[in-house]
Amino acid sequence: MPVKNRIADLHDEITAWRRDIHAHPEILFDTHRTSELVATKLKDFGCDEVVEGIGRTGVVGVIRGRDTSSGAVIGLRADMDALPIHEATGLDYASTTPGAMHACGHDGHTAMLLGAAKYLCETRNFNGTAVVIFQPAEEGGGGGREMCEDGLMARFGIQEVYGMHNWPGIPEGRFAIRTGPFFAATDKFDIIVQGRGGHAAKPHETVDSTVIASHLVVALQTIASRNADPTGQVVVSVTSMHTSSDTFNVIPDTVTLMGTVRTMSPAMRDLAERRMQALCDSIGAGFGGQVSLSYTRNYPVMVNHDAQTDFAAEVAKSVSGHCDEAPLVMGGEDFAFMLEERPGAYILVGNGDTAHVHHPQYNFNDAAIPAGCSWWAGVVEQRMPA
Repeated sequence: MPVKNRIADLHDEITAWRRDIHAHPEILFDTHRTSELVATKLKDFGCDEVVEGIGRTGVVGVIRGRDTSSGAVIGLRADMDALPIHEATGLDYASTTPGAMHACGHDGHTAMLLGAAKYLCETRNFNGTAVVIFQPAEEGGGGGREMCEDGLMARFGIQEVYGMHNWPGIPEGRFAIRTGPFFAATDKFDIIVQGRGGHAAKPHETVDSTVIASHLVVALQTIASRNADPTGQVVVSVTSMHTSSDTFNVIPDTVTLMGTVRTMSPAMRDLAERRMQALCDSIGAGFGGQVSLSYTRNYPVMVNHDAQTDFAAEVAKSVSGHCDEAPLVMGGEDFAFMLEERPGAYILVGNGDTAHVHHPQYNFNDAAIPAGCSWWAGVVEQRMPA
């Protein structure tokens, strides 16, 4: 079964929604305009229930099939937030908010799930209940975690949950997925190196925090190269380095390092944090300074469940004729929190040959809309057949 005819008919309307959302990006939990737009449309579509304020600014719509005797309840989730990036596309519907941009395609995700919701409200050709979930703050804010902590799964009786993300480099409208660990755990760290500053002409009177920090930057790379099993996955990146002095002839008292750790298993995550602490302690002491580490665990590994992944792939094949095996992704995805609470799966839909996500010239490919909407609808209709 290819793209649904009714969804194909809605393509232009869904595209207009997407471009309106694109022109008005909102960051983290400040998705007030987008959330209001979503809630209004869900009510206009005839959802049986529309609830706002789940996870601060999240919106949930409940759509009951013609028959609900199966007792099945399926959740479908899209993210709504944008990124703090200045758009450089030059599009006629480009961001009207300086410093904010839909550079990850969440405008497309929201529009596609709205399109699927409209179709499902019109047809209701399923036995069970579909719960459409519109989430804020995926980009680092943990909106998925907050929606779960607000009781999302229990309140709406969700038994399985499914998510989707567009992916540049995959042909538009095609799909890719993998079972098991898919997106990485994403942690962040702050390191403060405390030395004893002084004049650059008298280094022997100082404890040089810059030298200590430089040794740390190099040593942290040995976590991946010499501590981790080579068949595992771990990335340790120092992404920022600031000294307490900006003068050419002063050795600074302190240096601050910031960065991120990406892993694909709890054991590797524990190893990375443990080795980072040991290196900070030993290198600081070895040079006569003090090093403090603040390690923050952010998103967990996103793990697709076996049976639901197989099902999601079959739905994808029914829409496009193809579903490839996706690569491991060392980026994070807070749909992981939902998959920790309920079985489900996360799939990639092709965005074609476009700039990659988080790039100022990225743009969601509207040609992918019919396939994405049809996949959402197919998950409901095929998992809960009438």
